[in-house]
Amino acid sequence: MPRRYDPDRRRRIIDAAIRVVGEKGLAGLTHRSVAAEADVPLGSTTYHFTTLDELMVAALRQANEGFAKTVAAHGGLEDSATDLATALARILGDWLGGDRTAVELEYELYLAALRRPALRPVAAEWADDLAERLTRHTDPVTARALVALMDGICLQVLLTGTPYDEGYAREVLGRVIP
Repeated sequence: MPRRYDPDRRRRIIDAAIRVVGEKGLAGLTHRSVAAEADVPLGSTTYHFTTLDELMVAALRQANEGFAKTVAAHGGLEDSATDLATALARILGDWLGGDRTAVELEYELYLAALRRPALRPVAAEWADDLAERLTRHTDPVTARALVALMDGICLQVLLTGTPYDEGYAREVLGRVIP
């Protein structure tokens, strides 16, 4: 029987991995669980991703795209006249106000980098990208401080279950901006 050409299979496997982590957490992520979720043979998952770390890197990279799209949708970071604290607080509000499961999943994969060194460079990509965008408005040290503060705000909202307070975020972000 000839092999079936399936150009979207790799993407479907990544999507399935994201769903598995969303439903079962990282502990539930196996090649077998992803293959079942993606409805592909087990060999397909191991062909495209030899290790689970490779699969997690791909899933985290795809999850990072969600935040990058939220930032890009605002476009205000391109304008040097933008009220930076307001723009960043609004970006966080849009991101946290969207699909909460996607945000939680991204943070679960992000925090997995503590124990899985292969994830660390990918976990840092979103922070590096945002810091680079912010250096159009402020110095590099302040840009990194703003990213750390935004990260902390997101973690607090996710871990405590408290609603996101855009006014509070705008206030504290404004205190960091010179």
